[in-house]
Amino acid sequence: MLIFRHIKHMRSQLEPYRKRGQRISFVPTMGNLHGGHMSLIKRAKAQSDIVVCSIFVNSFQFMLTEEWDKYPRTFEADCQRLREIGCDYLFAPNDSEMYPNGLSTQSRVVCPSMTDILCGRSRPGHFEGVTTVVSKLFNIIQPDESVFGLKDFQQISIIRRMVEDMCLPIKIVGGPIYRESDGLAMSSRNVFIRSNERPKVKVLKESLFEVGQSLAEGEKDFYGLEKQASERIEQHGFEVDYISVRNSLTLEEAAIHDQDLIVLGAMYTKSARLIDNFILRLDNIMDNGGEDKK
Repeated sequence: MLIFRHIKHMRSQLEPYRKRGQRISFVPTMGNLHGGHMSLIKRAKAQSDIVVCSIFVNSFQFMLTEEWDKYPRTFEADCQRLREIGCDYLFAPNDSEMYPNGLSTQSRVVCPSMTDILCGRSRPGHFEGVTTVVSKLFNIIQPDESVFGLKDFQQISIIRRMVEDMCLPIKIVGGPIYRESDGLAMSSRNVFIRSNERPKVKVLKESLFEVGQSLAEGEKDFYGLEKQASERIEQHGFEVDYISVRNSLTLEEAAIHDQDLIVLGAMYTKSARLIDNFILRLDNIMDNGGEDKK
């Protein structure tokens, strides 16, 4: 695996593959890689000739400087995992490479219809940072497809909309959620969960799956299901950010006639914010073609 720090070198390395018509897959990450990331890379390898990953802790998408400062950085271990799985290239720029003129004057990419709901309500500006950096990475790598995890469902929905709106010739592929043995969705931020809270955090997944099963059985009282799930989580001592049943294709609030449904949730522990979801009719979602994995 070759590692590139500079945009011009990364571009020149990939140009011959494009000229030969070889397929390039791209998996963007912020590092601290886990099994979920590895599953995305395996998926990319199965569908392309060349796999490029990126590691860049994007300061633009963090609300507070201290959140960016404490994000876990495990670069050497990440590189070893990428080599073992067979990643071809790693793009690992620094802030000055990605934002040479600083953030205050950086041009921005905004998808207004999806960014101020759900996670966007409690994290204003977060998705603007995501879409801006992803659009820059797409411009640099110019992949044929890019693979994102379905745990961050709002994120992949926004990126898909951005690709459509900007007429980018990139296929966005969703990879299934990977879980710990107790059902907790794998996340780089799980390292922040306190040991005394760790046995209880599975309540988020369990509550969402309970709502999902009720939806699958035909229940249409969306508000009642959301309220019930929220109360269950609060009984375990956690603060609920949101529990919401949505149309999985549009992220709009679910309507009675909708068949493509998803229930999304976010909660706070004392030291971490966790998200998860349950998708009905999973095969309809962005070519992911998979189920939750452990």
